[in-house]
Amino acid sequence: MEEKKGFFRRLVAGLTKTRDNIVSGIDSIFSGFSSIDEDFYEEIEEILVMGDLGINATTAIIEDLKRKVKEEKIKEPSECKQLLIDSIKQQMDVGETAYEFENRKSVVLVIGVNGVGKTTSVGKLAGKLKDQGKKVVLAAADTFRAAAGEQLTEWANRARVDIISAQEGSDPASVVYDAVQAAKARQADVLLCDTAGRLHNKKNLMAELGKINRVIEREYPEAFRETLVVLDGTTGQNALAQAKEFSEVADITGIILTKLDGTAKGGIAVAIHSELGIPVKYIGVGESIDDLQKFDADQFVDALFNIAD
Repeated sequence: MEEKKGFFRRLVAGLTKTRDNIVSGIDSIFSGFSSIDEDFYEEIEEILVMGDLGINATTAIIEDLKRKVKEEKIKEPSECKQLLIDSIKQQMDVGETAYEFENRKSVVLVIGVNGVGKTTSVGKLAGKLKDQGKKVVLAAADTFRAAAGEQLTEWANRARVDIISAQEGSDPASVVYDAVQAAKARQADVLLCDTAGRLHNKKNLMAELGKINRVIEREYPEAFRETLVVLDGTTGQNALAQAKEFSEVADITGIILTKLDGTAKGGIAVAIHSELGIPVKYIGVGESIDDLQKFDADQFVDALFNIAD
């Protein structure tokens, strides 16, 4: 639990700018309005949208808030704060089944454009799974970016897990093929594949992912499948646009949202979930290996509003 507490503190610190962006505005509404009327709701709505929560999520949160205010016959704006917090949490809950792959023999594909922290996230995830007692094999299938393989090898060494890689420029699907054979032979619990993400060339990306998927389906049909997209939290709405594009070329099951420390756009975590129906499963708030953690809606919103447990 100490790790969780430490992470919560880092999350509170990391979300400072997002908090300044959203929460201080909301607080001034709660204290500035004497009654609950349309203007009151509109002001909250504006702040949530400006805070990158997205139109869909904001609309759902406001409707939920109005319903609760009516049901509970609330008259004071200040009494709405907890209701608002609960509504935001409800929007973001990922549920227990989100991490099913941890309990099965599984293959996890990780995709994302360069610069979002994809390879780092794969390394950190490998470390987390290893710490849970899982046997992990890494596949360095991002063969286009110079040094991606070297970077992943460093992480593999740090996490003490096996890695399968090939020459730069090799066919990613053949790396995945080798990695699948290794994972089966070594009785690995999780095969984690770092794959390229060249969004500007969607056709190539689709072809490549299609080929990788066919290899896995043919060679390892019994494996539980997970496809995670890594997005940079600092890019806000751009991250949402990227998630949309990736969901057009692959069957995305979850999001890893990195670099949430030091961004004012942390609200994007809410938007992605409600706009695309794809849950944020992991968030990163820093450089060290334990700065990637499972996404916990309660924890995230408490950290955002700086509510100590």
